[in-house]
Amino acid sequence: MSIYEFKALTRSGEEVSLSDYEDKVLLIVNSATQCGFTPQYDNLQDLYEKYKDEGFVVLDFPCNQFGNQAPGSNDEIYSFCDANYGVTFPIFSKIEVNGDNAHPLYKYLKSEKGFEGIDMSHPIAPKLVPHLESMDPDYANNANIKWNFTKFLVDRKGNV
Repeated sequence: MSIYEFKALTRSGEEVSLSDYEDKVLLIVNSATQCGFTPQYDNLQDLYEKYKDEGFVVLDFPCNQFGNQAPGSNDEIYSFCDANYGVTFPIFSKIEVNGDNAHPLYKYLKSEKGFEGIDMSHPIAPKLVPHLESMDPDYANNANIKWNFTKFLVDRKGNV
């Protein structure tokens, strides 16, 4: 199995093959518009602008599974990201990243690269960890996505 075998829907419902991004460096992120981490859109856009001419792409997959923090429609999410952060990288249709309805891409990503911890230096981390523990006492020992703005880096050869 390769990352390039997966397909995803754009916000308008058009199917896109990840093979369109072959030979590029991908940063795949599950996002939310009403999260304490939402300001990361600024950094993601800056990173994209800085390296896009070198073959770097951010692929954004909004997800409403964590605290109902991405409640809008695909168009509302796009409009929010455009108006507040000037996002120009691809924003796909809203998906699920965990559970029976998890998008096949995310099932693959989690199987390739499991959970490696939370950056405890982030100011939200001390509040997030007890919340995660209350939802899943064994959260640190499974590959499930824990929260919004989890990222996967994929090299030019498709390695996660």
